[in-house]
Amino acid sequence: MSPVNDSALRRALARARDGKTLDVTEATVLLHARDEHLDALLEHASRVRDAGLEAAGRPGVVTYSRKVFIPLTRLCRDRCGYCTFATAPHKLDSPFLSPDEVLEIARQGAAMGCKEALFTLGDRPEDRWHQAREWLDAHGYDDTLSYVRAMAIRVLEETGLLPHLNPGVMSWRDLQRLKPVAPSMGMMLETTSRRLFEEKGQPHYGSPDKDPAVRLRVLEDAGRSNVPFTTGILIGIGETVQDRAESIFAIRRVAREYGGVQEVIVQNFRAKPDTAMRGMPDADLQELAATIAVTRLVLGPKARVQAPPNLVDAEYALMLRAGIDDWGGVSPLTPDHVNPERPWPQIEELAARTAAAGFALRERLTIYPEYVLAGEPWLDPRLSAHVAALADPATGLAREDAVLEGRPWQEPDGGFVPAGRVDLHVEVDTDGRTHDRRADFDHVYGDWEALKDRLGTATPTTPGDVRQALRRAAADPAGLTDDEAVALLGADGEALEELAAIADDLRRQAVGDDVTYVVNRNINFTNVCYTGCRFCAFAQRRTDADAYTLSLDQVADRAQEAWEAGATEVCMQGGIHPDLPGTAYFDIAKAVKARTPDMHVHAFSPMEVINGASRTNLSVREWLEAAKEAGVDSLPGTAAEILDDDVRWVLTKGKLPAKEWIDVITTAHKVGIPTTSTMMYGHVDNHLHWVRHIKLIRRLQEETGGFSEFVLLPFVHTSAPIYLAGIARPGPTARENRAVHALARILLHGAIGNIQCSWVKLQDDLCRQVLQGGVNDLGGTLMEETISRMAGSENGSYKTISELRAMVEVTGRPVRQRTTEYGVPSAERLAASAASDGVCQSVRRVLPLA
Repeated sequence: MSPVNDSALRRALARARDGKTLDVTEATVLLHARDEHLDALLEHASRVRDAGLEAAGRPGVVTYSRKVFIPLTRLCRDRCGYCTFATAPHKLDSPFLSPDEVLEIARQGAAMGCKEALFTLGDRPEDRWHQAREWLDAHGYDDTLSYVRAMAIRVLEETGLLPHLNPGVMSWRDLQRLKPVAPSMGMMLETTSRRLFEEKGQPHYGSPDKDPAVRLRVLEDAGRSNVPFTTGILIGIGETVQDRAESIFAIRRVAREYGGVQEVIVQNFRAKPDTAMRGMPDADLQELAATIAVTRLVLGPKARVQAPPNLVDAEYALMLRAGIDDWGGVSPLTPDHVNPERPWPQIEELAARTAAAGFALRERLTIYPEYVLAGEPWLDPRLSAHVAALADPATGLAREDAVLEGRPWQEPDGGFVPAGRVDLHVEVDTDGRTHDRRADFDHVYGDWEALKDRLGTATPTTPGDVRQALRRAAADPAGLTDDEAVALLGADGEALEELAAIADDLRRQAVGDDVTYVVNRNINFTNVCYTGCRFCAFAQRRTDADAYTLSLDQVADRAQEAWEAGATEVCMQGGIHPDLPGTAYFDIAKAVKARTPDMHVHAFSPMEVINGASRTNLSVREWLEAAKEAGVDSLPGTAAEILDDDVRWVLTKGKLPAKEWIDVITTAHKVGIPTTSTMMYGHVDNHLHWVRHIKLIRRLQEETGGFSEFVLLPFVHTSAPIYLAGIARPGPTARENRAVHALARILLHGAIGNIQCSWVKLQDDLCRQVLQGGVNDLGGTLMEETISRMAGSENGSYKTISELRAMVEVTGRPVRQRTTEYGVPSAERLAASAASDGVCQSVRRVLPLA
């Protein structure tokens, strides 16, 4: 470690003393503090820690978790230069602990008062070791994480211990699978140094799961998934002091943006025999103390900072002075399998050492008190009873009198008890929403300020670009470059009229002059949702005034009403209600088909598919096949928004990544379920995002042929949280709406014939304009449209056939009723819809008396 200028160190210490926000450079300087400078640094860090404990309602309390260590497998596909935990199959009796071995360890731990079962294992060993793959196949598990999930459930059911899962790198979908079985999870970031990963001879070289970008993505995905997550840094493995500072700031960014980092471990490297780094010196304990103090100052008073007590020799007081407020997991039974040469201190000794420094030691659970007390969305309802049995309801810490016993883990009973404002679909037009935003607006979506760092800017176009692009659009629509397509989105005046004319000529070639619509009903079976989409004004907590959930009978009743009014389709989507099991979607489809066997069930977005598959532990393909058997005829291609994760992670905290949307949609097409495709635009995106999104839709259509239409959905801003927070713009302009509808027709020419506008989001006059610029379909009569109305759309919840015809009449185009598949409805359906004018009586607005 090279020395730093003394005056720079004093300046940085003064800023820390005064509570100023530190930058990476100042943090790097402070990491060099030693002797009297270190004393000052520790004093400042202690003050910040103490303020945080005071604010949390537990002043002077340092916590720990009484745990048992379950090394599920010591096989790993990585080759870290300092690790003695990972080994080779010939050194093990079996690639994995058996279920009986897992439960024996857990039962012994429960008998000794442990409350946490720490599952530690190597990353995806089946990818490297055929013995691991063969063991999993022989025991009926698709992969290691399936076995982890199964063992977590058995530990919950048979011992009452709470699993904490450390399975290494996880995908967003993996987190969805594992969240219902574990109150918390973790993975050390270790370092953001790419040098240690990319250079031969460095400790992470040849270890695919140690890529810093991959590990940061895991932290982000955990936050998006509302998983209380443990992470941390490992110091002394060859990183520079600046690397160390940058790693701390990387954790701070994720913690601020998503709120899911429950603790940060600052761990010092200890050299181990029989490893490539056996000759490296151990990290100095003063160096560790300085790193803990800087971590505390950078992360702030709300952070929970931990140092493993078996790695600090006798320097307990030094670590407490540095600003820790937690000792981590301590086991009275099992060794630290990662650092086997370092035994855990006895809990009584740890308490005495903590008391000598002026603190009281209290036991916590694997899920930190703040998340216990917050409950949803951080704690899955399947685990609520298990956690409640062990937690003090006043503090969220472990109950001293808790009785360890197994409790059933099971899917909820269905959640189909009607609850809340079940008439919102009608009242939204008469009474409106109760409040313009949720009461948890300030924190449920993450840190609004942190989001602004993700926003980009659009590249301006020039008139010359537009003229050249118009010539290319007329001659070779599908051959437009990205730059040319972006230029067209800037068209105005005569150029915009020319763009619309080109698009309308292509529309005429593709589908003729008919303007089509479907008589359908939207049924949003619940609006209870904790996904955290920042653009969504529909989602409510279960306790909010506007929250509701329909029963299966209510869903079926509404489908029957729609059928009697001549509908050929119901479109069903809902919030990601934590009480609904993954099979709930099948039950909904079956209920509709039982009541209206010939109704086309157009239902469940890709987000709902992933939710259902994760909760049932089925693959996406298996879940879709089961949905098809239950009666699902097609899927809405919603939840697409913009298929660019840079935009998605601003728009939404927890919705599925773009690649997961693509996987669901293409899998649906492969199993014979057609879908629509959509784009929601005009929020935090730019024109290039729109172009790339539409081109991606075209590419998918060329691969699968499963899209029936492309639906453009302008952002409705009025009550959208991301607009209220001052981040999103107030939707696209009228000019942009005309341009993007025309461009969609041009870019999709020859691939998708039907381009649909949303009358819900566009006023009638603008609908007419886009109909003259490439659009051929108006969507449906809808009967109840609640999602856009909750966001502030002023265009009503339904349109009658007469209203749709009147909207189109002035264009001179013929209007035709269609089916979902763009066929012609039966004579009986046409007669029924004509009689009702396409809307059932129960949702119609009551006209005032003359």
